[in-house]
This record gives sequence, structure tokens and C-alpha cells, in this order.
Amino acid sequence: MLRYGVPSFRLEKDVVDAEIDVMKEMGVEFRTGVEVGKDVTIEELRDQGYAAFYIAVGLQSGGILDVEGANAEGVMSGIDFMRIINEDEVALMQGRLPEAGRLSGNVVVIGGGNVAADVSRTAVRSGADKVFMYALEGYDELPMGAEDRTECEEESIVVNGGWGPVEIYNKDGKVSGIRFRKCVSVKNEEGRFDPKFEDSVTTELECSTVLYCTGQKPDIEKLLCGTKVEISPRGLIVADPVTLQTAEEDIFAGGDIVTGQKFAIDAIGVGRAIADSLHRYVHKDQGANRLTVGRDLREIIELDRDDILVERYDNMPRQKPGKKAGDPTATWHDLREPLTEVQIRAEANRCLKCGATTVDVNRCIGCGLCTTRCEFDAITLERDHPKATRMFSAENGKLKAILPYALPRELKIRAKNSKVLGKLIK
Repeated sequence: MLRYGVPSFRLEKDVVDAEIDVMKEMGVEFRTGVEVGKDVTIEELRDQGYAAFYIAVGLQSGGILDVEGANAEGVMSGIDFMRIINEDEVALMQGRLPEAGRLSGNVVVIGGGNVAADVSRTAVRSGADKVFMYALEGYDELPMGAEDRTECEEESIVVNGGWGPVEIYNKDGKVSGIRFRKCVSVKNEEGRFDPKFEDSVTTELECSTVLYCTGQKPDIEKLLCGTKVEISPRGLIVADPVTLQTAEEDIFAGGDIVTGQKFAIDAIGVGRAIADSLHRYVHKDQGANRLTVGRDLREIIELDRDDILVERYDNMPRQKPGKKAGDPTATWHDLREPLTEVQIRAEANRCLKCGATTVDVNRCIGCGLCTTRCEFDAITLERDHPKATRMFSAENGKLKAILPYALPRELKIRAKNSKVLGKLIK
């Protein structure tokens, strides 16, 4: 998805290539062009000697747009459009667009998340005369956030909040326009997705292309054929939240296929937990710990940074990278500059000040640094077993700690050796 789902001006693919090269150097074997469930089954892989499996296929399908006229030529899911554009980055960087990715006229993007922002900005670079974005959420509540929204508007994308599609018009089977109705609310009182509309308030727009970014869907029916892996009503894989083990003990799953659509960094992060689970499971016959022992439960309590009145607490906004000069819509390159040394130092100074508090019991060594850095004086260290954890200064109190233990131990050893020697003489 980093290669085919993210535009190059967000993530140039040489970065992805470098990450893959690192994995190759570490000994990972890649077998590409193989569709599990079609070319080979999980059971067949077991017969080949594989002891554990991790399913991290994400949400590869863009699904369908459930409105009248959505089968017209020129209607496409945003994720499919991005895949077409990203097929050949070398050609793209040289200004050669794939035929299927060339746009013209007005382009409408349906959706208000980060994917919709990426698709809209890609459409601008793909030849669209004008790009219009329509989302159910209000302008200030768009899931993409203020940063993405600002970048869209800087590239002359018209962002419209509070509209839902009703019908797509077509002429001779090709998209010719679209009609929206006013969305008055997106979620119900319980916080669940349940949009309400005002049918009497509508708007129409002539367009030649409709790209919808209304959520990605799983496509795992063939993959899991013949397994006992449970599937949720949303079509996602059911896995233990800590170990990420499924109902089939040798199959693990993580990322979007378990959580639903999230950020790439969330899937990358869960990969670390999966590696731990896989290692424990594969080596269980060699005395490896159970899957649940000593795991970081990620029980994070985040403070409200906007409601902190403690003096000297870090309320500084996150640093923003600079940009290279030039028209961003005229290039596929990432124009963002790296953070400066001053910015890096400012960001690094946030350490232990972010308000996210969790303790990894496997790594905490009781150094006490956190107690000195907490501006709230809210962290203290206590000894669970005081008698077993007496501490002495190595410079001044070392002998006080060693002698009371060393002398009795020395006497016991000598006494035992005398008994053994006496038996040998006899």
C-alpha cells in the first residue's frame, strides 16, 4: 500500500525500495506474484514446513459506490486510481502518465479523509481542469485534518463539507454530472455512523470523472478458505488484541485487516508485536514464554494538551517542514524539506512530555528519569519487595552491601568443602 496507495509527492518510492533492501539484507525471502488461496493454500504451505503465518494484507479493495448511476464510465474508487497512477513511478517522474490515469474536465472526489486528500491532489497532477471534493462531514470536522485541507486548497481544490451523493448522471454511458444532498449529521448519539440528510437541499455539478474514497474493503475469502479463522460482521479478521492470534493457533493477523482502515504507521507498529508472538509460538517447544507473558498492553492514558495550565509545560505545536520553491502541482516529487537541526532539537525535547503514559515492564530499569522530567510530579517509584531491592552507593556503600552477604556465604562454602574433602579421604 505504501507503493501503490500513497502518491509519490507524499512518499517517493526509493524510500520504499530502501526499506525492502534492508529486509533482504536481513535474510527475508520474498516470493512475489503468488496469490495465497489461489496459487497455493495455507494448508499446502503447512505441508511445506511453515510453522506460523501472519496475515497483513490490509484493505486492498475500494468497494463500490452505492448510488444510482455509479456504473457509468468514469466512476472509479480512489484506491484503484492511485494504483494505476503508481504502476510506473519512473515514467511518472518523467511526466508520462498512464493512459487510464489521464483526466480532463471537472473531477469530483467523494470523501473527506486523508485518502481523499491524496486522491484529489493526484487528480490535479493528472490533468483535471478543476477538482471538487465533497464529504459528509462538515468543513471543520473533515477527517483529513487542517493540514491536509490546507494543502488541498493551496492547490486550488474546492473543498465542500456536509454533502452526500445521490445520483451520478451519464451521457452515452459516460459520467456527465453528479447530484448531492445536504448532510445534517454523520453520527448518532451513540457515536455510530448513521448519516441524516435534508433531501430538499441539493446541489449539482457537471463533471467527467468521479473518484470515491468512502472506505476500503477486505478481500480475503479465498485466502482463508479451509481455515477456522473467524470473520467479523464488518468482514475483518478477528484476532486477540494482545497476541494477535486468530482462532487458528498458527495464524496471526494485524493491521487494517483486523482494525479497519488506519494509518500505515499503525500497521508498522503492530508488526513489532506480531514478531514477538510469532517468535514465541514457533519456539514454544524450546521453552519460549507463553504468548501473553510480559506483553505491553498499550494501556495509554493521554492527557489533554489543550487544557494544561502547569507552568513550563510544553504546549508548543509540532514543527512543520519547509518546502522547496516551485509549483507543487507541476511535479510528482516530494517538495517537503527535512526538519532543520533547531526543529529536530525542539521535537526531541518533547520526550517524556507528550502526555502519553505507559510503562513497558520488560524494559523499565527503574532509572527514575521519568520522575525528574514529569512536570506534574505525578510519577513515583515504589519497591514491590523492599527487602530484596536495597540499593547502596557503589562509591561509598559498596562494602556495607557486600560484606553481610559475602562473609556468611564464604563460611558456608568452606564448611561444605571440608565435608566433601573428609568423605574423599575416607
